[in-house]
Amino acid sequence: MILLAIETSCDETAVSIVKRVRGNRVRFEVLSHKVLSQIDLHKQYGGVFPALAKREHAKALTQLIAECLEEADLLVERTNTYHLPSAERKKLEVLLEREPEMLSAMKVLFEGVQKPNIDAIAVTEGPGLEPALWVGINGALALNTVWDIPIYPINHMEGHIIASTLFHNEGVYEIPDISFPACALLISGGHTEIVRIPKLRSYKIIGKTKDDAVGEAFDKSARMLGIPYPGGPEISRLAELARKENLIVDDDLRLPRPMLHSGDLNFSCSGLKTAVLTRVNKKSPLNDITKKMLALEFENSITDVLVAKVKQAVYETRAETVIVGGGVSANTHIRSAMKELSETEGFALLLPAKNLSADNGLMIAAAGLLHIAFDVKPRTKLKANGSWSIENS
Repeated sequence: MILLAIETSCDETAVSIVKRVRGNRVRFEVLSHKVLSQIDLHKQYGGVFPALAKREHAKALTQLIAECLEEADLLVERTNTYHLPSAERKKLEVLLEREPEMLSAMKVLFEGVQKPNIDAIAVTEGPGLEPALWVGINGALALNTVWDIPIYPINHMEGHIIASTLFHNEGVYEIPDISFPACALLISGGHTEIVRIPKLRSYKIIGKTKDDAVGEAFDKSARMLGIPYPGGPEISRLAELARKENLIVDDDLRLPRPMLHSGDLNFSCSGLKTAVLTRVNKKSPLNDITKKMLALEFENSITDVLVAKVKQAVYETRAETVIVGGGVSANTHIRSAMKELSETEGFALLLPAKNLSADNGLMIAAAGLLHIAFDVKPRTKLKANGSWSIENS
């Protein structure tokens, strides 16, 4: 079983090709894994600009698929001149009528390359930016139209969960045995959720943000400190410097811990952003020490709330395993705090490898193989769903 995965939910164009290894568990080798980031292009907007993300995905996707096929030794060029049958050509033209550049690239691919030894396609259907999602979906549908490869639509958040469970050993990834019930903390630029997982492929959201996601709060607060997008990693760097220098945060720079004692598992970051802005305006212009103090206090505030909510979720769900996923799960301080909590509370903790915490095709491929293992049926009636809940995946 060889599967090609496509991920275009935000500002990374990602393609992976994996080969399943025989066995009872989902085990696979990675034949190719590529990610193209658009961060440099979106900096001028202070965040991801959907129309630009869509355009860049459309420009890059076909070439990235071809590069992955070549790296996986699955690309076989035609030796004779070949033209797509008129029926397939017309279907492609209708499918990609809004993406003329991608249409031209796909025609070149199909007319220059033989059908590869690919058994299935997994593609992100949501959640995410719908214009961006459509590019990946239409790319998958184009491959299905011409090469007749079945498609498995994947929920982006399930992909993050599965990526966090992956165990890597001697070139093989696998989804190991997990002690259930489990719960997942999903923290990214667009999402902050706690999900109860009684068993694999069964999800119930039990807590979520009422406004901004954690990753968005990091980036917007960084902008207030004069740090360009994406500012989250820089806030973390400044906070770590403050810890190494043993800086004590001034009382007038202290920040609230939103919904820390709310009694439920929900989050809110908008008030925290407002508090950062208030302190920035009060101390402006900011010197380096003040920036470090605010970065430290902001990161500590977010971490304190995340730890408290996960601790409560473990008690409420009796979780034996906690899975932390999403781009913000790469944050060193949050990872350290979660490890400490797991040791104190006695649950197993699953964190993604840092290179798999951000959006990537490998997480979609792994989720696709899991769907196949669970006999989920492929489908070709796909629609970008920016708010697709993991509960319905």
